[in-house]
Amino acid sequence: MTSPRPPGWDTVLITGASGGIGEEFAKLFASKGCGLVLVARNGEKLATLAQALRDQHKVAVETLAVDLATPASPLRVLSFLDERKLAVDVLVNNAGYGTFGPFADSDLGPELGQIQLNVTTLTHLTRLLLPGMIRRSGGGILNVASTAAFQPGPMMAVYYATKAYVLSFSEALANELKGTGIKVSCLCPGPTKTGFNERAKLGNGGLLSKKSVMMEAADVARRGYQGLVKGKRLVIPGLLNKMLAHSTRLGSRGMSAGIVRHIMDGIRASKSP
Repeated sequence: MTSPRPPGWDTVLITGASGGIGEEFAKLFASKGCGLVLVARNGEKLATLAQALRDQHKVAVETLAVDLATPASPLRVLSFLDERKLAVDVLVNNAGYGTFGPFADSDLGPELGQIQLNVTTLTHLTRLLLPGMIRRSGGGILNVASTAAFQPGPMMAVYYATKAYVLSFSEALANELKGTGIKVSCLCPGPTKTGFNERAKLGNGGLLSKKSVMMEAADVARRGYQGLVKGKRLVIPGLLNKMLAHSTRLGSRGMSAGIVRHIMDGIRASKSP
């Protein structure tokens, strides 16, 4: 069972809603009777999901196909909302991606795109929509980071760094918004069954081959929703993920980076012919 919907959470905007955790968030909020604004690159997938949610839950669902890894995208989202006279009560900043491999050998475009999507667009959308929540004295912001936020990540250096930003930004925002009626949570899942690994070209070897490590996207979304409803500043789904995240406090950051590198080398070895 998930927590009931708080009063005033009438319209929810979810980025990266066409699959994975974002799609599960859409299903969950729709089941609570929330109207939805679903944003992602794949308009066809969004349209299919939106119709299914309308049919099943009888809720209003708007879709916007836009690449959030482009600088102009947040203002495109704002224009879309203004055209439809939609006030967003809950913002779920879920969209994000990573890349795998040595930074020196990487394609710079996708690396900069990660920063735009995972950091800049998330920050920009939050700044655009937060004043309305403050005026209405309520709402919620759920930023999806990762257990990657807790340590440096060799072989995924930019991705880990972006998620550290999301965690720090979310925690600071939660403090600033105390007493406003706005809840802010940062969801930090570990490995999850989504399309992330495929896009990052991680494969499913090494640690990722262990089924006990991978969580279902629906479980991650449910725990994120519950945490936001309760106003939890930090949500780490899964006991193993909690243990791994908190264990980084026991050693130096250099040691943490070394452990991540060992795991990444295992994944890299499993990908070799």
